[in-house]
Amino acid sequence: MTGKVLIAYGTTNGSTARIAETVAEVLHREGVDAEALPARAVPDAAVYDAVVVGGALYAGRWHKDARRFVRRHRGELAGRPVWFFSSGPLDASASEREIPPVPGVRRAMTALDVSGHVTFGGRLEEGARGRVAHMILRSGKGGDYRDFSAIESWATGIARDLTANERKD
Repeated sequence: MTGKVLIAYGTTNGSTARIAETVAEVLHREGVDAEALPARAVPDAAVYDAVVVGGALYAGRWHKDARRFVRRHRGELAGRPVWFFSSGPLDASASEREIPPVPGVRRAMTALDVSGHVTFGGRLEEGARGRVAHMILRSGKGGDYRDFSAIESWATGIARDLTANERKD
């Protein structure tokens, strides 16, 4: 695949944005043209040949911007290679075992025949916005649980999937 890949993301405090940027950086390093954009800022997904959508998890739901992006662009996503990622567990669980997608993400995956999904650990640190975030931080459950080597490995797999057809030609 020689086209461009979009990594669209929904985030409140920037943790998921950094994951999306890392995915884009790895794709570039692997020779794939990619850009990471906030999901709400993407006017037209049809100009991309493949799409990765990521969303932070809040109370068992994907970030509203990721959900809205998938709904708004479902016609453009159909028939393209699409991957999803979630970020959110504020513990080491995402590094220790595979965490399945939450129900809403699973339904979207089925509807769009998504190539894959992964859940990465999240990050919540002082200065985070939101009442619930403040409560979590006060309880001592914040921290950074993102595993960038796992993120890079997953993105490398996407690059390999996207470039596999080029090597066959």
